[in-house]
Parts: sequence; C-alpha cells; structure tokens
Amino acid sequence: MKLAVIAANGKAGKLIVSEALSRGMEVTAIARGENETEATEYLQKDLFDLTKEDLEGFDVVATAFGAFTPETLPGHLTSIEHLTQLLAGSDTRFIVVGGAGSLYMDETHTVELKDTPDFPDAFMPTAINMGKGLDALRQATDVKWTYISPAADFQADGERTGEYLLGGEEFFVNDKGESTISYADYAIAFVDEIEKGNHIQERISVIAK
Repeated sequence: MKLAVIAANGKAGKLIVSEALSRGMEVTAIARGENETEATEYLQKDLFDLTKEDLEGFDVVATAFGAFTPETLPGHLTSIEHLTQLLAGSDTRFIVVGGAGSLYMDETHTVELKDTPDFPDAFMPTAINMGKGLDALRQATDVKWTYISPAADFQADGERTGEYLLGGEEFFVNDKGESTISYADYAIAFVDEIEKGNHIQERISVIAK
C-alpha cells in the first residue's frame, strides 16, 4: 500500500508515519520543513502548494494538519477544501486527523461536545475551526474520506498500550468513565483504518480502553 502523510513532521504525523512503516507500507512524508520522520521518501512542500499530480499514485492520502493561532486556525477548513479538490473523483482514500469538539452528545445529533458547559474556552477556537473542516468533508461526496476524532483528552506523550475502543459520531467514554487516548494509540487506530478502509465517507472516533 502506498501512503502519503501530509504535515508529517508534527507529533501525530510522525507517529502515523512510524506506525505505517512498521506494517510494511510505502510511505511518503510531506511537510514544509526538512524531513523529521522515519520515512525515506519525502516531499518538502507546503500543503497549500500541493498539486493533483503530487498526490497521484497513492492508495491513501492522510493529513495531520494542525493550527493553533488566530492567523492559522482557518487552515483547518481551507486545507480540507484544497485537498478534497485535488482528490475529487479519484480512487485515493483521504483520511483526516480530526478533533473531538464536534462529537455529538447523543443520538439526536443536536448538541456537540464543544457546546457543553464544561468545554474549555481555550480549546473553543480550534474546535470551531476543525468543525468547519468536517462540514466541508461532508460536502465532498466525490471523495473517499474518513474523519477520525480522538478522545476529549488527547495526550501527546501518553502511553502506547496497543488497544483502543472504536466509536462513531457520538461522544463516549470507557469503563472508567474517561475519554482519553494517547497519540501513540491514536496512530494505531488511524493506520488500522488506512489498512481496512471500513468507514468511507464517515466520521469515527477512538478512545483508550
């Protein structure tokens, strides 16, 4: 399987690259700066400068794009718009590192996690902008996309346990009443979806067991 990982130099991107390589995939890492990943195939290019030709020949294109400043937060939407335009009508699957703020609180799908009283104000701008990216994906009916939301507590340096629980559009917790997952276990779930492709044009979610 041939995989491209965009924003590969970030914490999530590096772990996804590493996990995919450990399973024998052909991985091309893509990022603006010099290669900081384990991938030997590397394209140094800004996400927004990528062309349709750059992404041809891959079975899966993954993006781990993240933005956290007021100036860059709109990139959660514009990056999705750009990449879906490049992949529209192709057989290449598109898998996105998503956010938890847009998870629904129950089956009515009327209230999102970010709308609940205890949602941290500091995370609200990111949640709003990532939600706009998900909305754009839902409109991309000619793209084989999957959006993977992590747990509410997404731990960059958390333990790799090798286990996770898979959910869908609704927020859920484990037997301990927790919604948490490490970046390492999220990468396992992410690459499992790359391998299996079971959730085309769906948002799924993953938490620690």
